[in-house]
Amino acid sequence: MTQPKSDVILARMLALHPKIIDLTLDRVWQLLARLDNPQDSLPPVIHLAGTNGKGSTQAMIRAGLEGWGKSVHAYTSPHLARFHERIRLAGELISETHLSEILDECYATNGGESITYFEITTVAGLLAFARTPADYTLLEVGLGGRLDATNVVAKPELTVITPISIDHEQFLGDTLAKIAFEKAGIIKRGVPVVVGPQPEEALDVIEARAAQLCAPVLAYGQQWHVSEERGRLVYQDERGLLDLPMPALLGAHQVQNAGAALAALRRLGADETACEAAMLQAEWPARMQRLKTGPLVAAAGQAELWLDGGHNAAAGSALAEVLAALPKRPTHLICGMLNTKDVTGYLAPLATQAQSLTAVSIPDEVNTLSASETKAAAVSVGLPATCAENTSAALEQILHQDPQARVLICGSLYLAGHILRENG
Repeated sequence: MTQPKSDVILARMLALHPKIIDLTLDRVWQLLARLDNPQDSLPPVIHLAGTNGKGSTQAMIRAGLEGWGKSVHAYTSPHLARFHERIRLAGELISETHLSEILDECYATNGGESITYFEITTVAGLLAFARTPADYTLLEVGLGGRLDATNVVAKPELTVITPISIDHEQFLGDTLAKIAFEKAGIIKRGVPVVVGPQPEEALDVIEARAAQLCAPVLAYGQQWHVSEERGRLVYQDERGLLDLPMPALLGAHQVQNAGAALAALRRLGADETACEAAMLQAEWPARMQRLKTGPLVAAAGQAELWLDGGHNAAAGSALAEVLAALPKRPTHLICGMLNTKDVTGYLAPLATQAQSLTAVSIPDEVNTLSASETKAAAVSVGLPATCAENTSAALEQILHQDPQARVLICGSLYLAGHILRENG
């Protein structure tokens, strides 16, 4: 099978900078200027940052806008199965031909100068968005906010900051206040900012930054409220009350993400039809996704097979809540994580909901935590654990003990991407 041209270009782009992450905007500004500043020609931008929930929130905003009859660009990262997932043009994933052309143009214009993979591919996304008509552009921050390659739009229509927790400390700082400072870097003068539930330490930083820039704040628990009542989602703000279906995305934490999406949609003037579409039509792969096709599903027989890409302590807590709310069934984890993550913080809440963990290394990932290290972390939080050579072998081990099990593959978006490529 011939390798797609876009994959060849992306491989070349990886060689342009020795580091995967090097937070600065200088290289991005330089390349954008050479391309006549496409970031200044985008359809109205909604810019999202946060530690947890920004992808789900973006998915719900997009579903709402499309339910309102609007065409929407969307940029997200990382991708799971194919790079094309990162760039959605007016509702459709970018085509292979279009992606190759845009990547080629950015690579040639950059002239071999140092630039990170995320920076140059983000510029490619912005260039594609600027050249394709749409009503809105959704930009999801890659890492942080202040120095993220997406933070180049002078006057977005709206910014959104989803819940902040400790993650990526080596790049963003080792306290909630430091991390919040980086996330709050997307706030722009006079531009409203929707703020999801936050620890007080983080909220103080966000509100102070918004005050400096005269940016109206729409914060959870202040300007808007959301809750589950009798199996329905109830949202309230200054425009009134909405009684809506629960989000299609599973988990109690999705109620708060839905609230942020609804606050954004209402600020944009969306109607109740749009708000209902945000709840019912949103899709976001590898967020407590039930797998239904592929070799693993065929091998699972009567077992349930689920996939989740959450990878920090807050995600572990949210995932544990989801599992607790599901119909009772013995639950076994297959887990692979990166060595940059707080593995014990992630696994501790899951130990209350799972009967066992089978640890695997993430295929073809240089920064994978070894299966033995993941196993040791699981044992340290009271979760019986073993190792397996790969996911298929792990599933076979679990099914040998419990053919009716609920099996959750979890711990990393990179592992989730591998699973989706093999079982999509």
